[in-house]
Amino acid sequence: MQKNLFLGVEAIGQGAIDGGISGVYAYPGTPSTEITEFIQESELAEKLDIRSKWSANEKTAYEAALGMSYAGLRTMVCMKHVGLNVAADAFVNSAITGINGGMVLTVADDPSMHSSQNEQDSRFYAKFAMIPVLEPCNQQEAYDMVREGFGLSEEMGVPVMVRITTRLAHSRAGVERSEVLASNELQLPSDPSQFVLLPAIARRRYKGLLEKQKDFEKAAKKSKYNSITKSSDRSFGIIACGIANNYLQENYPNGDCPYTVMKLAQYPIPEKMLAKMEKHCEEILILEEGNTVVEEAVKGFFKKDIKVSGRLSGALPRDGELNADLVAKALGKEVKEGAAIPEVIANRPPALCQGCGHQDMYKSMNEALEIYTKGRVFSDIGCYTLGALPPYKSIYSCVDMGASITMAKGASDAGLIPAVAVIGDSTFTHSGITGLLDAVNDKANIVVVISDNESVSMTGGQESSAVGKIESICEGVGVDPKHIRLLIPLKKYHEQMLETFKEELEYEGVSVIVFRRDCIQAAAKKIRKERNIKDNPKKQYT
Repeated sequence: MQKNLFLGVEAIGQGAIDGGISGVYAYPGTPSTEITEFIQESELAEKLDIRSKWSANEKTAYEAALGMSYAGLRTMVCMKHVGLNVAADAFVNSAITGINGGMVLTVADDPSMHSSQNEQDSRFYAKFAMIPVLEPCNQQEAYDMVREGFGLSEEMGVPVMVRITTRLAHSRAGVERSEVLASNELQLPSDPSQFVLLPAIARRRYKGLLEKQKDFEKAAKKSKYNSITKSSDRSFGIIACGIANNYLQENYPNGDCPYTVMKLAQYPIPEKMLAKMEKHCEEILILEEGNTVVEEAVKGFFKKDIKVSGRLSGALPRDGELNADLVAKALGKEVKEGAAIPEVIANRPPALCQGCGHQDMYKSMNEALEIYTKGRVFSDIGCYTLGALPPYKSIYSCVDMGASITMAKGASDAGLIPAVAVIGDSTFTHSGITGLLDAVNDKANIVVVISDNESVSMTGGQESSAVGKIESICEGVGVDPKHIRLLIPLKKYHEQMLETFKEELEYEGVSVIVFRRDCIQAAAKKIRKERNIKDNPKKQYT
């Protein structure tokens, strides 16, 4: 088959298409976004009629994917690591219900927090739910694992997690494709009660999940992705997990690593392989990207006195991404330090785009709040979070998706009045609606600012679930229509925006101010697309 130069996320998207999926479900979240975008833009996926529209959030995506699996079809659901927090209820319970059609959950973790609030490791979630995990070392394995993961899911009867990290997601390598597998036929579960988690059924299903653990471990032991390469040197061994195996190989480009190496890319960790390492090594270094999942497990397994080192021991940094130099230091190799980065090219903080509507919104809000003390504005996750930085310094919180409204409500309950929430249109429909309902039910004294640029702009301008619905949603949950205000964030309307803000800050109740103007990047992208279609009318653009 043809070899392609793929990003890791593209390899996963192609692997899913070639693995016979009938649908992909996702909410945009870096570094996972491009998986779904790749499928959306694939001519083969369009020909195969693969469903690929965005979901409102990760929980709805996961549940819809589980519904497709219930109907017997193969499906993939994609999200970033913190998105799995949102989907956790459905995710953990799906391990107990099991699946019908093969189901792969691809989670992209973000060590070093390039675009995230934390560094959590999704392998812990999989261990908690007790399902198999595939952790590719490179782009070829990412493709193969996803393509084959649906079959593994159907064989084991549970969802299978594919865990990647930012560096694998956004780096390129050659990938050789395999044949495209046919999609499944519609077929309902043979056990009608399988997905009914009433306590009596759930207890039986949970016992079944526990009994399957030995099968998961047998599959990991037999897996072509796990291996042990022995060395005559019995003093030292290495367990290299996922992409960390690449960093090890970079230190031995000729394949001449003098130590016994266990490559681990399919979990649960096979105990028989660990027993071989215990027998063959006196000291073991654990190389794993993310947290200390394997290091903790290995320490609890070995019976004889083996020194185990890794992130917990300080042999590797506890936080951030690994790289070849950090691995070299842990191996005791000499590392050449490069020159310090000159101040003139040091990293600069991100900033809102010139002409962005968020700028005009913040200017009017800051002026309206001048008469009050600081610390009254609770924000959410989106481009507008940059309002925390100079020159605006407008917002004082950014915790998780949807937290702006509920934190403002809690502060108002505590007596901090007025309290203001700033949330984007996509984040509002992702997880802000229920917080607004709480505020209405409790008659909270808050002002909710919905900065609506009619796209999921922070992740590249994907389609927002909120377009054309915000005012009706707010009215539907009980906000007084007289206090649902629509404004256009432009300099020429500054006085109108300022006056509206002042009026709603004085109102004792829940008010919503919607600032609506197209994201300028999304608008430019739309214009380019229209020009391309005009210049090339016979060519299809997606």
